[in-house]
Amino acid sequence: MKVLVTGSKGQVGFFLTKQLAGKADVLAVDRDELDITDQAGVNSVVTTFKPDVIINAAAHTAVDKAESEIELSYKINRDGPMYLAQAANKVGAAILHISTDYVFSGDKESAYLETDAPDPQGVYGQSKLAGELVVAESCPRHIILRTAWVFSEHGNNFVKTMLRLGAEREELGIVGDQFGGPTYAGDIAAALITIADKIYTEKECLWGTYHFSGVPHVSWFEFAEAIFEQAQKQGVLKATPRLKSITTQDYPTPAKRPANSKLECRQIKESFCIIESNWLLQLNALAYYS
Repeated sequence: MKVLVTGSKGQVGFFLTKQLAGKADVLAVDRDELDITDQAGVNSVVTTFKPDVIINAAAHTAVDKAESEIELSYKINRDGPMYLAQAANKVGAAILHISTDYVFSGDKESAYLETDAPDPQGVYGQSKLAGELVVAESCPRHIILRTAWVFSEHGNNFVKTMLRLGAEREELGIVGDQFGGPTYAGDIAAALITIADKIYTEKECLWGTYHFSGVPHVSWFEFAEAIFEQAQKQGVLKATPRLKSITTQDYPTPAKRPANSKLECRQIKESFCIIESNWLLQLNALAYYS
């Protein structure tokens, strides 16, 4: 199996490259090697390498910056995926594209289904939804994987931010009225590879959009509590900060955050036998705190 991985230095891209090593012929590229917003560059790489599967892990994920970097957000989150999907279609490849819970408004009471109507509230979510639509239009052999609250040992994420702030401050105010499923980047990579394997061995699969995220669902405050509990157990911090639950209104940001980022993952389980990410298990892994 020949796999082209874009965004290879990001959280998910890093694990894709690591987990595919020795299992597939992998061309892993980041922005320095391939700018996905360069259509000619994308076409050149894809037609030369001729992958069986393209996994697009590249994205503009700076949610607040996106509000002022509108053009850049759409170039990376819409145009780049479109060029990749078009190139995939030309060489008969499938494309696996990572999307986000931010395509939803966050107003629903229960977990979001793949069939729920998107209603993004900010530029990041709007540009990611636009990316979903052009990928689906440009390449019939596509899988769009929506995920949420990504964390890992690699790159910038909420866990690393908490550990850094916890070492600097005695008290932290953490938002307690936004809920979702923290998702380990290594588990997202593993899910994508499982799908890629099925595509390669069976040549077909149930194309479309799927949700994959972590359980149990928690608030950011509850997630922070779990982070510091484990940090204390492992002696990562000399002392853990006092945590105070605050509201979204107490912590204004340029971009609106979904109050409900819970994703229902039943469909991916039924189609690919992929179960949700157990974020507590991954959070407690010793390697995370080394």
